[in-house]
Amino acid sequence: MADLNQMAYRIVKESTEPQEPETPAQVSGRKGGQKGGRATAAKLSPQERSENARKAAQARWARH
Repeated sequence: MADLNQMAYRIVKESTEPQEPETPAQVSGRKGGQKGGRATAAKLSPQERSENARKAAQARWARH
């Protein structure tokens, strides 16, 4: 296991240094992902949304 001081230094360094610029593919992918959730939710009925949420919760709890 790494020394805690080294780990803390790495975390601070990563959080304070400028991030690498994103590629156009990353930018467009994020935009599509942000729109996709809202568009999907708008198309589903409240019952379908509830069912999807229930399935997602069961999948999360099944991992633990």
